[in-house]
Amino acid sequence: MKPLILIVEDEPAIADTIRYALSTEGFDTSWQANGGQVLSYIENEPVSLVILDVGLPDINGMELCKEIRKKTQIPVIFLTARAEEIDKVVGLEIGADDYMVKPFSPRELTARVKAVLRRTSALSHGNDSITPCPAFQIDDLKHKITYFSSALDLSKYEFHLLEIFIKRPGQIFSRDTLMDMAWDDPDMSMDRTVDAHIKNIRGKLKKIKPDIDPIQTHRGLGYSLKEDL
Repeated sequence: MKPLILIVEDEPAIADTIRYALSTEGFDTSWQANGGQVLSYIENEPVSLVILDVGLPDINGMELCKEIRKKTQIPVIFLTARAEEIDKVVGLEIGADDYMVKPFSPRELTARVKAVLRRTSALSHGNDSITPCPAFQIDDLKHKITYFSSALDLSKYEFHLLEIFIKRPGQIFSRDTLMDMAWDDPDMSMDRTVDAHIKNIRGKLKKIKPDIDPIQTHRGLGYSLKEDL
């Protein structure tokens, strides 16, 4: 079954552009111009991800996202004309998985949809017997990670990489797998990009615990997080 993407957007031309871009990449789409029926639609249809406009005619998109989060963890990508940093921060803090500003590239939006679906699927369908590492705490809503109770200052991709490791301690991830799971458009990245980000993460972790290197390198295989922290 193809993933079903729900587009909540009051501009028909924008919705048509998104639907076309997603359909060419193998997605099924559904469109709603208002937010009023979104919750009931999600409850009755197998929606894989929601692309949500903030400036809807009947409800603020951020308020709708809050209501969605009360009922489900379906991924949400905001697509909005609001370009201020504070709007993006608020959007991510209330539970959105990504935030794009209009005007936008349909190709980039499609790449971000794929990235969010890869990331959320990989993190929710692994081996449930593995327990997340207790040395770390993740606040998904605020995109924050603490290490031994100290907050880490992480970039977007550093956060996603470390989140992957924390939720799957001991599992070895190849560079290609990490790029697929963490990057919006992995085809635009290189192996060394992963290495550089992991080097940065290690440096930030060592500032908190200089005697511990929790990320292990497995030559020819990839990286993993130690299980015995």
